[in-house]
Amino acid sequence: MAKTCFVVAYEGDDRDVVDFAAERARCEGARLHLVHVLEWSPYKFLTPQELEERHKRRKMEMARAETAVMAPALADLRAAGVEAEGEILYGSVVEQILGVAKEQGAAMIFVGRSGGTGIGTRVFGSASIGLAQAAPIPTVIVP
Repeated sequence: MAKTCFVVAYEGDDRDVVDFAAERARCEGARLHLVHVLEWSPYKFLTPQELEERHKRRKMEMARAETAVMAPALADLRAAGVEAEGEILYGSVVEQILGVAKEQGAAMIFVGRSGGTGIGTRVFGSASIGLAQAAPIPTVIVP
């Protein structure tokens, strides 16, 4: 029987969501799957040269996210005895997290509360609200 999986939407700047999910995973014998999503929208009107430059920046961002965000978090979790893996994706945060949760057969999603206070957040919502509304599994919003 496979271990229960908890998906953690990890922005990289606040470890509270990771720590909270790790404690739940320890209590329940679950494994964590961290997901860091870099927002990236396709631009179809760019020239081939601009697309090439954008692709290079995307590779650099992914490498930096792996080094600065994902690797340290996974190392800390594993050192604490928590089974954990992670991935870095591009696109819409809500869509990507929901896709990973489905792919992993996750039992729960953990997400930090967005710090956004601007009009855009109030009008369009945040990733945490979007996940809470759209997820077919329990979603825990960690303050």
